[in-house]
Amino acid sequence: MRTAIVFPGQGSQYVGMGLDLFQNSDYAKGMFQKADEILGYQISDICFNGPLETLKETRYTQPALFVHSALLFDLIKNKVDPIATAGHSVGEYAALYAAEVLSYEEGLKLVSLRGQLMFQSGVEKPGTMFAIIGLADEKVEEICREITENGNGNIVVPANYNSPGQLVVSGSRDLLRNSADKFKSAGARMVKELVVSGAFHSPLLESSSEKLTEAINSTNFRDAKFPVYLNVTAQPETNAQVIKQALIAQLTSPVKWSQIMANMHQNGIKSFVEVGAGNVLQGLLKRTLSEIEINGIDTYESYQNFIK
Repeated sequence: MRTAIVFPGQGSQYVGMGLDLFQNSDYAKGMFQKADEILGYQISDICFNGPLETLKETRYTQPALFVHSALLFDLIKNKVDPIATAGHSVGEYAALYAAEVLSYEEGLKLVSLRGQLMFQSGVEKPGTMFAIIGLADEKVEEICREITENGNGNIVVPANYNSPGQLVVSGSRDLLRNSADKFKSAGARMVKELVVSGAFHSPLLESSSEKLTEAINSTNFRDAKFPVYLNVTAQPETNAQVIKQALIAQLTSPVKWSQIMANMHQNGIKSFVEVGAGNVLQGLLKRTLSEIEINGIDTYESYQNFIK
């Protein structure tokens, strides 16, 4: 069966992630130890012991997710033959690692910088994100435009197209909080603020984008071993330079996840394996596609079950 590997993004983290892998796999132990060396602090301790408030800080969340996803992929890669990959937001870096575009060290250094810059950006330009459930994408886009037009230079934009009827919007904190009722009035079933430290995937991250662009441009990207469906286009890509430019654009552009799922399915992919923390992407797949096979690998036990 034609299989795609998908990697989760921020929001999937939890205290204790990777601990059973560290205890039961010498390979996993080595990957965590290497990450601690590369980063210069104990990301392993934050993953295993938290506290949750620390793990939820973007500067720690992003490297934690990357390390966990990367080592899990390495453990299963000889047991699965993916024809494509994709990752949600920061998960795209794990997808690029899986497709051999970036090495473990290159990917981790970029993710660490990205997390630090996004954390800092939230301090400098207070922003937030809201999940809008039960409205058509076009209606959400229209309301975002209206709010921004009357925002006195502040903005609200679509940020994550997660699944049909579930779109996350991002923008200036006070404007978005004060305008959230507009989505409810238009018929949204739920309008919920997310626990994030900034307006991710919006133009408010422009200042972060400059430093990340510099780092990405000075990193050697290789052509992908198999196609990576890119967040910014939702299209499959193997060319190193195209991937590099898309990764630069990703920070301030919306994540087209529902379009990625639809395009993968249209291209004959009927089996999906979520590799990393939690099961968010499995839930989105179930709500978006039918007649597909879905697996998830997060813990040592789920890894053991998968390779059997």
